[in-house]
Amino acid sequence: MSSDSFAILRKHAGPDLTALAEEHMKHDLQQSDRETLQKAASKLSTYAAIGSVIGIGLGIWAAYRIRSTRAAMFNAFRAAEKPTHVQFAGGRTGTRTPLAVQGEVWRRWNLADILQFLDTAEVIPDITPLLQPTALGDYATYFFFSLGGLFLGGETGALTGSIAANRTITRDPESRKRIETAFRRFRADVLRRQAETLERGAEGNVLSM
Repeated sequence: MSSDSFAILRKHAGPDLTALAEEHMKHDLQQSDRETLQKAASKLSTYAAIGSVIGIGLGIWAAYRIRSTRAAMFNAFRAAEKPTHVQFAGGRTGTRTPLAVQGEVWRRWNLADILQFLDTAEVIPDITPLLQPTALGDYATYFFFSLGGLFLGGETGALTGSIAANRTITRDPESRKRIETAFRRFRADVLRRQAETLERGAEGNVLSM
């Protein structure tokens, strides 16, 4: 039975704590208890892996749906009839007024020049190219939705796996009692070692023990 069954007993805790955990598991637990812990750890990792895969799949599906909807909206916008010039309610198509011309220039104009100036239509720019989906946007959509699905699915799987692992451990009251006793003894040994390290004034981070 590996000490990776508990988060506190994982290998990254350090070689000293790993050896201490293995010693407690060997002397304080029976073979059936170690098998129970192994099953619980296997359930936790399996649920987390399944949740991650499902989350990635749902993220890719959501990204595909959003990309398809965006492409359909763009095609509908491109095919729709769009205004090309500005026209006011009174029928005037120009956006300029006589106030835009100042000084002697306005006084030198005749009636034909004024009418031509007022009827100069302003063209509305075409924004269709700006709304067109791009490959970079598609890549970003798939990436972030997959990443979000991985996180949500993995966390959900880990949560359900923890519940399933807890049920596995608590199924047998006697085995549960022995496991809890072994864990308390392990924690007591860890605290004693931390206290000894503090009393000796040794350098290093005692919280990482």
